[in-house]
Amino acid sequence: MTTRRGLFVAPFDALADPRVIGDLAAAAEAAGWDGFFLWDHLQYGDRVAEIADVWTCCAAVAMRTERLLVGPMVTPLARRRPQLLARQAASLAVLSGGRFVLGLGLGDDWVGEFSAYGDEPDPRVRARMLDEGLDVLAALLSGETVSHAGAHYTARDVRFLPAPEVPIWLAGRFGNRAPLRRAARYDGFFVIDLDRPEDLEAVTAALAGHRPNPGFDVVLDLLPSQDPAPWLDRGASWVLTRIGPFDLDLAEVRRIVEAGP
Repeated sequence: MTTRRGLFVAPFDALADPRVIGDLAAAAEAAGWDGFFLWDHLQYGDRVAEIADVWTCCAAVAMRTERLLVGPMVTPLARRRPQLLARQAASLAVLSGGRFVLGLGLGDDWVGEFSAYGDEPDPRVRARMLDEGLDVLAALLSGETVSHAGAHYTARDVRFLPAPEVPIWLAGRFGNRAPLRRAARYDGFFVIDLDRPEDLEAVTAALAGHRPNPGFDVVLDLLPSQDPAPWLDRGASWVLTRIGPFDLDLAEVRRIVEAGP
């Protein structure tokens, strides 16, 4: 398996400008990176002052590149309406010429991203909303007629077109079994908080037990200071380099991007 290399970029502070993100994505493509994925947050504690909208940034990346995969990594589905998310995802898939990947997850309320806005703070409830929302979202993206009446979401005899292919990656922390099981039903698993390369082998072994679809992606991220070599050839299809979240310096970010994978 050839491991692809991407950037995992927080559009915060010095990068909280979709024009800057577009410039960096164009530089990343020229430098040989394979993907450009963006954090999706409303706030990120006292050390982050400015944040750009992830969907606008994804559109900027799509317009400034021709080869890079692009997408939010990851969007907490429980704070979104699946029907609006389906429309956005399909439009970005068309805009990018089929290069859009939709990263989804449970989200975390550690800085009040849910509770500060009246959204669901209980992770157990959000997990149920995520599972039901995924069913609705995937059905809408299929282009088929959808009828759904659940505890959290409703879709009454509706059909969404266009229906481009939109891969869905689910995120979860290493050691948590529920996110891994959930991800195995879709197109990829973005595993968070891996400490050792050997842990990756445990992830791929566990995924194999759930028989994921052919072409299933296993994704991880590393700091710019970490050597990716020990992580390659251990079952990951993507190794991302994390840019952010704190004290971002645009000149230093450009140096990392332009150095290539």
